[in-house]
Amino acid sequence: MFVVLLNYTAPIEEIDYVLPDHVEWLAKQYEHGHFLASGRRNPRIGGVIITRPMLRGKLDALLATDPFSVQHLAKYEVIEFSPTKTAPELRIINEALAS
Repeated sequence: MFVVLLNYTAPIEEIDYVLPDHVEWLAKQYEHGHFLASGRRNPRIGGVIITRPMLRGKLDALLATDPFSVQHLAKYEVIEFSPTKTAPELRIINEALAS
């Protein structure tokens, strides 16, 4: 699994202009089953995405299609981790990782 930290590299006015496209992109990733959670960072300096398990190359390819990436408005820090304990709601994901 991955935690992706988005760090805005442009003024918030530029971010807000592209935000509807980014939200549409996020919706597509959820439809395809790639993401588990996402949202704004506080303070509003970027965002956070928690992904389902996938190959790192696939994640990199997905992130490259984010409108924030395409328009060079954000940089991404990708943190890979292997969950060893999860809440009951996420247990099925953790069990899938163990197999």
